[in-house]
Amino acid sequence: MRLAIPFLLFLLTSRVYGQIDLNTPFQDCNIQGSITVYDYQAKKWMSSNVNDSYVATLPASTFKIINTLIALETGVIADENEIIKWPGETDTVKYGFRPDIYHDMSLKEAFKLSAGWVYVELAKKVGKAKYKDLLTKSNYGNADVSINDPDFWNFGKFAISPANQIETLIGVYEESLPFSKRSFAILKEIMKEEQNDSYTLRAKTGWTRDGGNDTGWWVGYVEKEDNVYFFATRLIKDRNLPNPNFGSCRKEITKSVLRQLNVL
Repeated sequence: MRLAIPFLLFLLTSRVYGQIDLNTPFQDCNIQGSITVYDYQAKKWMSSNVNDSYVATLPASTFKIINTLIALETGVIADENEIIKWPGETDTVKYGFRPDIYHDMSLKEAFKLSAGWVYVELAKKVGKAKYKDLLTKSNYGNADVSINDPDFWNFGKFAISPANQIETLIGVYEESLPFSKRSFAILKEIMKEEQNDSYTLRAKTGWTRDGGNDTGWWVGYVEKEDNVYFFATRLIKDRNLPNPNFGSCRKEITKSVLRQLNVL
């Protein structure tokens, strides 16, 4: 699926439309990046940086969204409750030292904790050929899984743009990607982050340190009674420039914009 995304999106150069200010949240976090939003009912796109909406980079752990569908659909895991055995070691230089995730766990827990090693183990069973096929059929990113590493979503040439992230999320919401209703139902349940009387928010973070940069994502969608809003926020900084709020700013910036839009 490829949506007809006009090159001139909703907000052009000033990043300010009416009372909506998309620039200040990034300034408050002292970080460079962009947020792209799609209003499902109005079929209207909004971006703080139109050009950046089309720039593709590694998806990091946001790939767990479609990766969950692929793992379920190929049968390498039965359901979200199946336990994946901890292999006993991982590359802490690549993934960081997170002792809270290094143990046997279910797919559901791995998604919530963003335990990369679980999805790496599953990826070894899926195989690159199957990934290439399903990613191509799903129009997800450039489908370049050629790196000699099962973790091709954190390292290598695999890449997806914020606009394409939203296209994929629309495919999840509509269940129009080439996966079963059962797989979609499981994914949507484990994607759920917030739910109240006004909305349901389903999302996934991502963070990769490849290429000398920190690239952080938060992508997802908010279902309201009368509409759905899709978002893809991406932050990028030089790893040599410390910013202790880099991780938290992915959500803070997004929620600031969504509140201005009266989505949250």
